[in-house]
Amino acid sequence: MAKTGKSKIDQSKVVLKRRNSRRDVLSASQLASQLQKGDRQTLATCITLVESTNAERNKTGLEVLKNCKRNSGKSIRIGITGAPGAGKSTFIEEFGSYIISLGHRVAVLAIDPSSTRSHGSILGDKTRMPLLSANDKAFIRPTASGGSLGGVSAKTPEVIQLCEAAGYDVILVETVGVGQSETAVHAMTDFFLLLALAGAGDELQGIKRGIMEMADAILVTKADGDNIKRANLAKAQIKSALHLFPSEESGWIPQVDSISALNKKGIDNAWNVVTAYQELARSSGYYKKKRNDQKIWWLNQLIEFEVLQNFRNAKGVQAAYTKATDQLLKGKVGVHEAVKSIIAVSKKSG
Repeated sequence: MAKTGKSKIDQSKVVLKRRNSRRDVLSASQLASQLQKGDRQTLATCITLVESTNAERNKTGLEVLKNCKRNSGKSIRIGITGAPGAGKSTFIEEFGSYIISLGHRVAVLAIDPSSTRSHGSILGDKTRMPLLSANDKAFIRPTASGGSLGGVSAKTPEVIQLCEAAGYDVILVETVGVGQSETAVHAMTDFFLLLALAGAGDELQGIKRGIMEMADAILVTKADGDNIKRANLAKAQIKSALHLFPSEESGWIPQVDSISALNKKGIDNAWNVVTAYQELARSSGYYKKKRNDQKIWWLNQLIEFEVLQNFRNAKGVQAAYTKATDQLLKGKVGVHEAVKSIIAVSKKSG
């Protein structure tokens, strides 16, 4: 019988549970070295570490990030959103393949919605993008949103950095779908792309104003066959609506176009729009400001997360929560009173 060894995980090393692997045990610095050589398996491993709920494994993942050279300045982060049925997967497969044909490396972070009951998700993105997933210049990572607001995983910013460290210079972040809390993707990407579906009645009715205001480009999808006329009508309606919105801080004028991923029409124009935006943003200095805004946004997100975690872990808080909940359900106290009683306990323990 093999010896069990230490019961605790060595924080400086991670065991890769794969048979016959030459990387049975790698330190964070070794993982970082492999990652920066563009090794896709190492990238997948490092993402698993930063997404882990195990504190020690997560710490190893963050150590990998510290050991990586910063390559983020050379990349462009593109957020892609749209209502279910808008053709996001088909578009991303064709869009990503076209970008790769130009000499780029593309990482797709496809966020799957997590069930509010089982907290599970489908994670079937590689089957949705079979051609792109088979391309050695592409990396597709399906990640459960875990119920996070914004339609993105809570670890998406770190995953983006890992992909950039591995040499992927175009990062596509596909969100769950259009909704009021969907806009977090805008805060962590450089370019925000909205896919709109024509032929569903009033084309503007199903698009939230807040998301339209943030979009750097809106593409009307499935402009093929009998749907071409409706797509052109939707394109005209959206263009007209955008004139009512305030001008962009970057000086960029949001573009609207119709595309057919099925027929590969408009894919090259979509990329040209992205590169035109990137050129304008870099020359005006807005690109640097946008990246700084992303850092501050993530800083604030982590502060809120840490404060909440410390609050929940404070001595006596869990017992106070249980007691307050019981009294609330029995009608002995109101919600505000229950909250104040829990906070009072956390302050005493602080």
